[in-house]
Amino acid sequence: MRSPRPVGPRTLAGRAAAARGTRAAVARGDLSRVVLLVPDPHARFAAVELSGRFFAEEVLGSGYGICTYVFAWDIEREALPAGPESPLAPYVRGFGDLRMRPDLATLTALPDGLCGVVCDVEWPDGEPARAAPRQALTEQLLALEALGYVPSVGLEHEMVFSDADGPLTAHGVDYALGGTERLRPLLRDLRSALDRSGLGVESARAECHPGQYEIVLRHRDALAACDDALLQQLVVRTVAAEHGVRASYLAAPEAGQGNSCHVHLSLASAAGEPAPGAGTTLSPVMASFLAGVLRDAAALAPVWAPTWNSYVRLRSAPFSPRALRWGVDDRTSSVRVAGRDESLRLEFRFAGADAQPHLVVAALLAAGRAGVEECLTPPPAGAEVGSLPGAPWEALSGLDRLTKLLGDEVAAQQEALLRAELAAGCEAVTEWQHRRGGLRA
Repeated sequence: MRSPRPVGPRTLAGRAAAARGTRAAVARGDLSRVVLLVPDPHARFAAVELSGRFFAEEVLGSGYGICTYVFAWDIEREALPAGPESPLAPYVRGFGDLRMRPDLATLTALPDGLCGVVCDVEWPDGEPARAAPRQALTEQLLALEALGYVPSVGLEHEMVFSDADGPLTAHGVDYALGGTERLRPLLRDLRSALDRSGLGVESARAECHPGQYEIVLRHRDALAACDDALLQQLVVRTVAAEHGVRASYLAAPEAGQGNSCHVHLSLASAAGEPAPGAGTTLSPVMASFLAGVLRDAAALAPVWAPTWNSYVRLRSAPFSPRALRWGVDDRTSSVRVAGRDESLRLEFRFAGADAQPHLVVAALLAAGRAGVEECLTPPPAGAEVGSLPGAPWEALSGLDRLTKLLGDEVAAQQEALLRAELAAGCEAVTEWQHRRGGLRA
C-alpha cells in the first residue's frame, strides 16, 4: 500500500485530507510489517519496526514511544551536552519517551516487503517536539500559509557510488551513458525499487565527479519533498548495499568535488494559483522572498553546512559558490532563477547533501517569509552581498538570527551539533596530519 505523491503545492489541510482517505484502508490491517520513521537532525531516520496488525489496532490511535534524545544526539548517537537552562535539557534529562504520530500521507513501499510511514513527534502532553526537524518545517509552513502562500519544492541530491575498488566510474560522466557500465546492474535494481516505492522519480543521470549520480523526484509540497528525499536515500542505500556498493552523501567526496542538496522552490496562493512571475522576471512576492534568503543565508550556515566536510565543499567545489548573489539560469551563483512563466522558480544552491532537508527548507521559508513581510528588494542580478562562512567556527556567529528565525530549540540543537563536530575534529588524528607532520622532519 502506498499514498499517491501529487505534484505541485499542497496545503497542510490538503495533506491531512489525503491521510484521512488512507486511514480506513490501513485500519483493515492489510499491512504485514510497518516501520515508523522519524527524521533526526543528521538527515537520517530513527526507526521502529512493528507488525501491521499492532500498527492498525494500537498505534494509529495511540501513537508509539521513541526516546527523547533522538533530537539531541550527535552523529554517533551520544547525547549532546545540555545544561539545566538549555532548550535541549528536556531531551536529555531522564531519557523518557516522546510519542510518534504516523502521517499516513507518507506511506511508502520499502525493500524487504516493509511499509514505511514518517511520523510527527510530540511530548506526552500533546505539545509538539520543536527540536524535531519535521516540526520546524511544519511551523514555517503554517506561518507562510497565514500570509496566503504555499510552496512547491523539488530537491536534488547528488551521491557517489563506490565499492572496495573506489568510485564506480573512474572519471566524471556528466550526462553520459558510456562509462557507466559498472553502475548498470545497481541502477537496474534501483529503478525497480523506486518504482515500487511510488515516490515519483522525475529524472536520473550520471554526474560530473567519479561515481557521482543524481536521482530527482518530481516537485511536491514541502513536507512530502523532504520526507521523500530521505525515503529515497533509504531505498538507494539499501539497494546499493545489496550490490556491495556504498552510496555516500558526503558533501565533499574529495577536495574540489561537491555533493549538493539543491532546493527548487516556488510559491502559489493558498487557492493554488501560481505566483512565481512572468518570463524570467520574478513576481514581487518571489523577489522579496529571494531578498530575505540572501540577507539571512550566512546566519543560517549551520543548517546548510553542518559538518567539517561541508566547508571543504563550500571552499573548493566550483559549483558550490560561497558568494551570495543571484542570477538568471546561472549555476555559478548561489541562487539561480530557473524556468520561466509558470515553471519559474528559485534554485537555492547553499546546502550540501549532508544537510538535513527539513531544516534546509524550513530555514529557506523562514528567511524568505521575513523578506516578504518586510517587502525587501533583492540586489541587482550578479551583485555580491556577502558570503557564506568558510569554516565551521565562523558559522557560530549568526546564532542570534538563527534563533529568531527557527526558534530556541532548533538553534540550540544546531549550535550544540556544530560544537560537537568541532570538538570531534580537534580530537582526531588524520592522515593529513601525519603527512603534514612528516614534512616538518
